[in-house]
Amino acid sequence: MHLSFSQITERLHNRRFAVATNTQGLSGAGTVFHYQVDGDAISGTYQGGRIRSGQQVGRVTGPDTIELLYQCLTTDGELLAGWSRGIVSVDEAGRTTLSFVWGWLSGATGGGESHYVELASN
Repeated sequence: MHLSFSQITERLHNRRFAVATNTQGLSGAGTVFHYQVDGDAISGTYQGGRIRSGQQVGRVTGPDTIELLYQCLTTDGELLAGWSRGIVSVDEAGRTTLSFVWGWLSGATGGGESHYVELASN
């Protein structure tokens, strides 16, 4: 089955996102995610708040779905890694939103749900 990745590329490529809700995770107020998309490949960085440095790599899995692996170094010196599966949507204001189900693979246990909203471009 051939999938069109243009919607994901348009909604994610070179855009920045802030945390809307993430009650079980480390990212929060002050954490900014920045994504790049090349075909079905996704890469990204994130930092701020409790995250000193983080990276993501993933792929587009459908017209509005993605999956990512992530790793980060926290401000407390913890090294963590995990997985997530997400849905890319648009809110009433026309901003791109991301909703993830995620879990830890290394350095922590558990998981949760997270929601992110696109930051206005400068």
